[in-house]
Amino acid sequence: MPSVQAAVPKEGDERHDQVQTLFSEIAPRYDLLNHVLSLNIDRSWRKHAVNKLGWEASPTGSYLDACAGTYDLAIELCGRKDFRGRVVASDFAQPMLVEGRRKIESRPVSAVCGDSQRLPFPDDSFDGATVGFGVRNLSDLALGLSELHRVVRPGKRLVVLEFTVPPNPLMRAGYLFYFHQILPLVGRLVSGHPWAYTYLPESVKGFPGPPELAAIFEGAGFRDVGWKLLTGGIAALHWGTAT
Repeated sequence: MPSVQAAVPKEGDERHDQVQTLFSEIAPRYDLLNHVLSLNIDRSWRKHAVNKLGWEASPTGSYLDACAGTYDLAIELCGRKDFRGRVVASDFAQPMLVEGRRKIESRPVSAVCGDSQRLPFPDDSFDGATVGFGVRNLSDLALGLSELHRVVRPGKRLVVLEFTVPPNPLMRAGYLFYFHQILPLVGRLVSGHPWAYTYLPESVKGFPGPPELAAIFEGAGFRDVGWKLLTGGIAALHWGTAT
């Protein structure tokens, strides 16, 4: 089926174009599907990510949310009680930024249409950075993490949320059934997109596990690298400190 072929993650420039097209096309239904398909667990995952960022050391600082989508992670950060800084939210799918712009009205969030593999910011621009479920979609993961390292000030932290495969056999079986049978069906019905929610499980299947991703963090120049499994290993929280 053409939709199945389109859903297989591609390589290089083809992957870049595939992901940009996908997220541009599903932007109008993205928020609804995020919350429905994750049973709203995604909200707690973002809280964990911001808790790990260490923003309290620089509450008036500048922070990057890369692959920002419709700003949910940026909003989680700037909504913290003592946060008085600003967040730059970047994404290369302009329709995602447009779709979510009403959510950042009166908030210290600036939107930038930019590619996370060629970030349009000077070196050492930010007091921390986050990525929520975006590094899996990069056509060159090592390059993307190196770019994030470049723009984060030394001693500051990058925090990444990403899907992974649960280590527990029973949890893994249920997860894979949901990911491969339920999610594509519901995603297709609600979004109207023929292959976007088939791409998602395919992209997770081929993505490095937490230990491998930690090694790529280190290769990009981060130290004090670590990870924590969330919700039984459905997702993982990754972090590293820029050098």
